[in-house]
Amino acid sequence: MLPPSPPDPCRAGLRVALVNWRDPWHERAGGAEAYAWEIGRRLAEQGADLTFRTARGPGQAAAESVAGIRIVRGGGTFTVYARAAAWLLRRRREFDVVIDCQNGIPFFTPLFVPRSVRVLCVVHHVHDAQFGVHFPGWLARLGRFLEGPAARRVYRRHLCVAVSPSTVEAMRRRLAWTGPITVVPNGGHPPRQARHERTERPSLVCVGRMVPHKRMELVVGLAETLRAEWPDLTVDLVGRGPEFGRLTALVAERGLTHVVRLHGHVPEEEKERLVGRAWAHLSASQGEGWGLSVLEAAALGVPTVAFDVDGLRDAVRDGRTGWLAGEGRSLAKVTSEALALLSDPARAADVARECRAWAAGFTWDRSAAMFAGLLPDAPRKGR
Repeated sequence: MLPPSPPDPCRAGLRVALVNWRDPWHERAGGAEAYAWEIGRRLAEQGADLTFRTARGPGQAAAESVAGIRIVRGGGTFTVYARAAAWLLRRRREFDVVIDCQNGIPFFTPLFVPRSVRVLCVVHHVHDAQFGVHFPGWLARLGRFLEGPAARRVYRRHLCVAVSPSTVEAMRRRLAWTGPITVVPNGGHPPRQARHERTERPSLVCVGRMVPHKRMELVVGLAETLRAEWPDLTVDLVGRGPEFGRLTALVAERGLTHVVRLHGHVPEEEKERLVGRAWAHLSASQGEGWGLSVLEAAALGVPTVAFDVDGLRDAVRDGRTGWLAGEGRSLAKVTSEALALLSDPARAADVARECRAWAAGFTWDRSAAMFAGLLPDAPRKGR
C-alpha cells in the first residue's frame, strides 16, 4: 500500500464538497466513482476538509466517515439531484470549492452556491447517444437538453475538467461547449502481482459494468463467431449490473456455456488474476471517458481490443498496447488478428512490455496533483 500524500499547506483547511452520482461502494459503481474517490481521497490527505455527497444505495448508511472524508448519502438514481441541490443550498456558505461530477446530467451546483465559491465541473464523456439506449424518447430528449444547452449555459464561466482529449473534442463538437476545459486523466494502481502466467490456450477477458451501453452481448456474439477459427478459445466476463441475467440466458441459448464464463463481481485479487492470465482484454463499449479497465489490463501487460470510439482511442495505443476496430472493421475480425499476433510468444512479450510502460505513466498521485493545481489556496483564518 502506498503512503498517503503529504499535507499541503495550500490545501489545509480548504472546504471542499465533492458531488458525485454514486460512491465506490454503491452496487452500480464504476470508473467515475473510482475517479472521484481517488482524487478526493488525496485532496483530503493534503489537508482539504472534504465532504462526499452522493446517492444512497441499498443497505448504505445515510452518513459515515471513511479515510477522514465525510460521506453524506441521500436520493436514488434521479432524486439524488434534487436532494443534493437542497443539501448544498442549505450549506452554500460552508464550502470554498465544489467539485461537480457530471454523469450525463450535471448537478448544476453553480445555481446553489455563492459566486465566490469555485466550481469545477468534471466530465467523463458525452452521453447524448446513451440517453436513447437507457430511456424512452421524451426522457432521452430531456437528458440531451440538460447535458447540452442547459449545462453549457450554467457552467459557461466555470472550469471544466475532462478525463481525455476525445472528451474535450466531443464536448466542443457535440455539446457546443464554450467554457474553459482542461484534461486531468485517470490514474491507476500498480498491480498486486507483477506477472501472471497466461493461459496456454487462447483466452479473452472483458471487465466492466453489465449495463446496456457496454454492449457485452457483442462479446458473446464475438465468442460464437470466433470458435470455428479458435476452437479452444475461452472468454471471461467480469462485472455486475442489470444485464447479468440477460447475458447469462444469452450464453445458454447459444450453447456457449463451455466458452463464455460469467463471473459477476469478484474481489480485486481474483479480477487481477483473470485479467492477467488472458491473451487480450476486450471492450465493446459505444464510448467511454477513458476506459479504466483498459489501463488496469495494460498494467498487467494485457493489450485491449476495442472499437475506435471516444475515450478508448485515448486509452489504447493502436498497434502497440492494443488494437482498435475502426469504421468498416468488425470487433471479431480485429480480435482474431490480435490472437494470431499474440500466439507468437516473442511478439506477445513485446506487446506486454509496451502495455506496462504505457500504464506506468498514469498514477492517481499524478492525476490528483494535476487536479489540486486547479484549486485555490486555502482561505486565510477569519474568513
